[in-house]
Amino acid sequence: MPFFQVLKSFFIAAVLWAFALSAQAQTVQKNTAWPKQAIRIVVTFTPGGAPDILARVLAESWQQTLGVPVLVENRPGYGGNIGADLVAKSEPDGYTLLIGTVGIHAINGALYEKMSFDPVKDFTPISFLASTPNVLIVNKKLGVTNLHELIELAKAKPGQLTFGSSGVGTSLHMSGELFKEMAGVQIRHIPYKGRAQSLPDLLSGRISMLFDNLSSSLALIKAGEVQALGVTTLKRSQAAPEIPTLADQGLTGFEAISWFSLMAPANLPPDIQKRLNQMVYQTLSKPKVKSRLLASGLDPAPGSPKDLSRLIATEASKWGKVVQQSGAKLE
Repeated sequence: MPFFQVLKSFFIAAVLWAFALSAQAQTVQKNTAWPKQAIRIVVTFTPGGAPDILARVLAESWQQTLGVPVLVENRPGYGGNIGADLVAKSEPDGYTLLIGTVGIHAINGALYEKMSFDPVKDFTPISFLASTPNVLIVNKKLGVTNLHELIELAKAKPGQLTFGSSGVGTSLHMSGELFKEMAGVQIRHIPYKGRAQSLPDLLSGRISMLFDNLSSSLALIKAGEVQALGVTTLKRSQAAPEIPTLADQGLTGFEAISWFSLMAPANLPPDIQKRLNQMVYQTLSKPKVKSRLLASGLDPAPGSPKDLSRLIATEASKWGKVVQQSGAKLE
């Protein structure tokens, strides 16, 4: 390439770089005006579960650096729609955020015939947060120790066994629906507002089994209070490598992952979106935070808003088909 063309290309690149630095400086200047008041992170499930754990990790970290209160507000119910509706209708000013879930953003749109918000258009994506396998756990009094025995029992007692979840439309509910379809069994779904309500019923034997986030039930499994039959990922979890996958036990291709994201109301100013994304990266990249989440069965993996939007589109297509095949429809 002639020298003058090289020089011209270099000059153009330098100009573009200068413009980028100028824009970045302006963004930083704008960001100094935010935040001026308390930030709330809405969790659509009861305390103690994976979404709540992530919200409190973010709140604890941000409160130390931002100089304003960061509050976690639990708004469970209606498959996550109650809390999501609250955030969708809030001002897009960065002071009301949502721990998004696969249920809210990729399942509920196909499951509910009437929704008061659009699970995609009414939100601004900030960042993917983390994922966790779901795990199938059973009451030890059920007398089964592996997936094969459970399927045999379910086929011998069609419609008599029950499975709980933390709500209709959650990935835990859909894990059960996918299990019913792939295993060819009839088991009844018992929805709860959250794991805090479902676990006592599992431990007492009121329900036969429960699909739960591995991060939430790991302590119970290790304490021997429940029997874990399998995780819902294609590979075993690093947090509990002794638990086999459902796919390896005959349900080839079975995969259902609970994932969580940070969302804001639609039309959030780009500078605040960018800053929140950076704050997520900074928090989840801390070695202590990462180790804490991994030990809980959560795999932190912050990413760009565009990556999150692509994931939501892919997951909505997958779970929309599962909802259609299950025949589940709610008002």
